[in-house]
Amino acid sequence: MKTIDDLIGQGQVAGKRVFVRADLNVPLAGQTITDDGRIRAAVPTITKLAQAGARVIVASHLGRPKGEPDPQFSLAPVAARLGELLDRDGISTAFATDTVGDSARATVEGLADGQVALLENLRFNAGETAKDDAERGAFADRLAALADTYVGDGFGAVHRKHASVYDLPARLPHAAGLLIATEVGVLRKLTEDVTRPYAVVLGGSKVSDKLGVIDHLLEKADRILVGGGMVFTFLKAQGHEVGKSLLQEDQLPVVREYLERAAAKGVEFVLPVDVVGATAFPDLKTKAPSSPVTAPVDAIPADVIGLDIGPESRKLFAAKLADTATVFWNGPMGVFEHPDYAEGTRAVAQALIDSPAFTVVGGGDSAAAVRILGFDENAFGHISTGGGASLEYLEGKTLPGLAALEG
Repeated sequence: MKTIDDLIGQGQVAGKRVFVRADLNVPLAGQTITDDGRIRAAVPTITKLAQAGARVIVASHLGRPKGEPDPQFSLAPVAARLGELLDRDGISTAFATDTVGDSARATVEGLADGQVALLENLRFNAGETAKDDAERGAFADRLAALADTYVGDGFGAVHRKHASVYDLPARLPHAAGLLIATEVGVLRKLTEDVTRPYAVVLGGSKVSDKLGVIDHLLEKADRILVGGGMVFTFLKAQGHEVGKSLLQEDQLPVVREYLERAAAKGVEFVLPVDVVGATAFPDLKTKAPSSPVTAPVDAIPADVIGLDIGPESRKLFAAKLADTATVFWNGPMGVFEHPDYAEGTRAVAQALIDSPAFTVVGGGDSAAAVRILGFDENAFGHISTGGGASLEYLEGKTLPGLAALEG
């Protein structure tokens, strides 16, 4: 892939309209951004282009609107935060209230060299996510009319075959932004040039979401640690009763097969030895104290929902990470949003910090947990901005957005 340094060197930036496909899909509580990590991750590329004299047009999706404008998914709060961050470097930012309409055209036409415009949510246009190639291509044509050059920097969206990710680069000179270049370099360290021992920590709710990556990592990893809601399908596969915990019974055969394959290949599968749960799911809005129950995995009460790994499991997981050289972590160990069930996730994060390994936090809820629990992001080797994209890369899939940039 070309980089923005290549574009700058080839004279395709100064005085040019440069379209940057970023990933500004941040969590919102009403109009309040609860985690601005993805916005901060987009700033270096935008700043570098603006300081090189580009007229920067930034575009992103937010949430899942149904192909038409929806105020709850407006990028207006993001525009305000992006403007604050860029203003620190003296870069002014404008916001267009549509994507390819009158406001977008007028806002782009009003840009001077070194200024930035953010377009409204790309998914307010049905063509962005259309399955039909012609419909998607028509929307890409309208986006291309706004710009001279394309920079792909929305790593969290590169696994989507969307107009702004896949079709638009084919219509303009294109290159990868700083974020995508960094993300791909890190993922290569997890797939092509791994320093061992290599441990993978997987969590989250559904085991079905992680089957592909487990299948691929059985050929790569030395040790796989599993927590979160998905672990109860593994525990059930081992013969344990799991009470009212999340269980995907239809996945039991494949989980048993993975455990057998791991044993045959000498890949160590580490599962919790105890869990923390409750008889009812906790209130995540008020975070009111609940009544946690700790139990060994061979004695989970029938009326208990497993919500976190237990204290002995935290010690076990920390010990299994202490001697590693490379660690990839994707998915929390429990319902970390509630203080009664955050300790497993906190223990894994701390274990990564304490480990001498090159540590990668694989985006999504894991990255959010690191920030919400108050850890220093710089204490980790890398925090990815794309959970789904990271997992698909590790599965060995071709990611449309990366393929488009390589073309």
